[in-house]
Amino acid sequence: QVQLVESGGGLVLTGGSLRLSCAASGRTFSRNHMGWFRQAPGKEREFVASIRSGTTTYYADSVKGRFTISRDNAKNTMYLQMNSLKPEDTAVYYCAAGQGIIDTTNWNRYDYWGQGTQVTVSS
Repeated sequence: QVQLVESGGGLVLTGGSLRLSCAASGRTFSRNHMGWFRQAPGKEREFVASIRSGTTTYYADSVKGRFTISRDNAKNTMYLQMNSLKPEDTAVYYCAAGQGIIDTTNWNRYDYWGQGTQVTVSS
């Protein structure tokens, strides 16, 4: 069992930055593939970024070059550094974890989810 807790969301102006954190419980963090997803009101959940149990990372085209995903296995924590934020980045951001995932961009492949953290980008 893995429990995930996100933090770091908030209100920021266009062009600003935020860093989201996802703290995980349990001793198997390093074996989990991890991902960030987001959901805006009235829209489907969408992939943002993922990092495999090694260091391979993937990004949605909409955030490539602006967001950076990373993990610190010693701290059981994953991060999402978000720069050059735009109003269309406004959403609830969720972190997710799972093992044995082939397609880490697919939200329904993950076993564990956090409660979400709100990110609002104001123009």
